[in-house]
Amino acid sequence: MYDIIVVGCGVAGMTAALYARRNGMTVLVIEQETIGGQISNSPKVENFPTIPSSSGMDLAEKLFDQITEKGADFELDTVMSIDKQGDIFKVITEYSEYEAKSVIIANGVKHRNLNLENEEKFIGHGISYCALCDGSFYEGKEVCLIGDANTALQYALLLSNTCTKVHIFTLFDKFFADKVLVDAVKSRDNITYVHNYEAISFNGEDELESITFKVKDTGEIVTVKTCGVFVAIGQVPDNNKFSNLLDLDKMGYIIADESCTTKTEGLFVAGDCRTKSVRQLCTAVGDGATASTAACNYINRKF
Repeated sequence: MYDIIVVGCGVAGMTAALYARRNGMTVLVIEQETIGGQISNSPKVENFPTIPSSSGMDLAEKLFDQITEKGADFELDTVMSIDKQGDIFKVITEYSEYEAKSVIIANGVKHRNLNLENEEKFIGHGISYCALCDGSFYEGKEVCLIGDANTALQYALLLSNTCTKVHIFTLFDKFFADKVLVDAVKSRDNITYVHNYEAISFNGEDELESITFKVKDTGEIVTVKTCGVFVAIGQVPDNNKFSNLLDLDKMGYIIADESCTTKTEGLFVAGDCRTKSVRQLCTAVGDGATASTAACNYINRKF
């Protein structure tokens, strides 16, 4: 029996664990993939106060070391469901089950797919969603990138350091990234970009060989040969398995305001998986602190 179980080992989840341990609570953090969540894939973080520049993975590893040194337990497992029996939560994972007085859901979001023909087939065979993870496989080669916001442009800059050319394709007529990133991309000689290109299919036999686009302005069909493409078009939540205990909006995000409380007493939510206007590293930290403090107060009051 734990005081608090945190679902997700991203920045929000680890901050929640840190605050819980500092309040004397026993804590278990369960993560299905890797520590850090989305930020671990970011090659450069420059918008976190007091840290001028760092890789996302370095930040995640430091935070993970901090919470484990303070006594938080950690399990690499997939949470399948959460139920509440009386005042106790039961968390069912793929390999085990755990009980807790309170639960904080901080499972973040996952990469958004284009849902095109052959997309699943070519994942790991020419299609990637993480330049930090897979960029080294394309050293000395030309690659494509689909996306128009901060992550996409960060990926393009990272890839341009080792790839001969990076070709960016955006669905709309402009970038939606910070000006500093847009300026940096435009200054790189080996980065090209075109707007209003809609990807309609991935082509090849066993490996990706080309991408077919429709030019939105003209309706022209264009096929671009490539051995690799990085898809960076945002993220989607994965909260349906918790819908028995909380409400979801039409996009699948957990409905909760800045208090991080849900409709179920003792169940809290933190980070990108909840309804919010800004999904950034700093807001994830704030959510983690808020949700954990609320959970600790709930336990002290209830038990």
